Amino acid sequence: MNVRVATAKIIASVLRGEGSLNTLLPEYLAKVDDRDRGLLQQLCYGTLRFYPRLSVYLAELLAKPFKAKDFDIEATLACSLYQLLETRIPPHAAVNEAVATCQNLKKNWAKGLTNAVLRRFLRERTSLDIKLGSRREFQTAHPDWLIDLWQAAWPEQLEQLVAANNHQPPMTLRVNQIRCSRDHYLSTLAEAGIEASPTPFSDVGITLQQPCDVINLPGFAEGDVSVQDEAAQLAAQLLAPRPGQRVLDACCAPGGKTGHLLELLNNQGDVVAIDIAAERLARVTDNLLRLGLQAELIAADTADTASWWDGRPFDRILLDAPCSATGVIRRHPDVKLMRRPTDIAKLATLQLALLRALWPLLVEGGVLLYATCSTLAQENDQVIAEFAGDNRSVRIETVVTEAGMATSAGRQLMPQIGGHDGFYFARLVKTAIA
Repeated sequence: MNVRVATAKIIASVLRGEGSLNTLLPEYLAKVDDRDRGLLQQLCYGTLRFYPRLSVYLAELLAKPFKAKDFDIEATLACSLYQLLETRIPPHAAVNEAVATCQNLKKNWAKGLTNAVLRRFLRERTSLDIKLGSRREFQTAHPDWLIDLWQAAWPEQLEQLVAANNHQPPMTLRVNQIRCSRDHYLSTLAEAGIEASPTPFSDVGITLQQPCDVINLPGFAEGDVSVQDEAAQLAAQLLAPRPGQRVLDACCAPGGKTGHLLELLNNQGDVVAIDIAAERLARVTDNLLRLGLQAELIAADTADTASWWDGRPFDRILLDAPCSATGVIRRHPDVKLMRRPTDIAKLATLQLALLRALWPLLVEGGVLLYATCSTLAQENDQVIAEFAGDNRSVRIETVVTEAGMATSAGRQLMPQIGGHDGFYFARLVKTAIA
């Protein structure tokens, strides 16, 4: 399949709400030439990363918006604008490829329109930038409602937050300390000619200077390392399970944190990992097999504990709760398009329900680590405050890490250019009720 046709189809499906980039991309990566896979990913991620800004241009350049059935043409135009603005493609090549894409999509009626829109953009770009430059979606490449929430909660961090979201994230590894030390693996990378450095907050993390295919990572197939962002690595580190303990990893897919928990336990613990999606548990299985680790995997609704819990309490629970993903927008730029303001309250309700369902499964003196990849207090401090306010057995402990900043109930990490993702952690201890 032509790479620009594939790009148009993927982005059009995202615009129609038919799927996420994560779910759509693998199918099309299998359809394009091997040599085009990198380009397909660049075009999809880049276009979606800047879509709020690109859509402001398109609204100005088009007489009327496209109908849903023609979102592939809108996507083609947006992709061309992205290339003209953010890459070194010659202008004539971008225009010609866009027109050819219309033909390949069997929409010859759009060829003239596409040609005219892009040529007008090239002629009037300076005046367009002046006219549109005061609009916040244009300035930030983020939806207005999200900027409003961040402006209210994090005014001092807003500029850095927006900038980090619009940058490509680094590739970070987690060293499996059952097999080797971080220093040893850094030496192995150096011998292989791969530049890397230790992460500042995770004691098993390594950031690569440049991303690379995992097949080129020494010892990856043997389980020496896993790909995992530094912030996500902190989850298992902050839960701090000890060998012999019974541990629950709730909402576990794709299994990065499950693997890390088992590594910390030296594979000497009783780990139960649960996720509602059986197909996603297959990835957990693959990851654990590669790492040479074992856990009890359960496909079930985490909140419906009666359907899966055997009655034996847990010493540690990791609840990596479903969330808005507003801390990992740079890895999932389609969040800017797919997430809606009304989603946040619904997610907070789900998060609270999960906390209430899992708390009775925790032994007295046990620890539950609540984690999200959200930067919104509605899903973080506010959820913890409501949960703790209703339950006298909850003691909120200080989250001990230098990453991020302390909040009223936990620790908020903001995405860092060249560093970790946005994340939130709260550490809850179950106490006796007097």
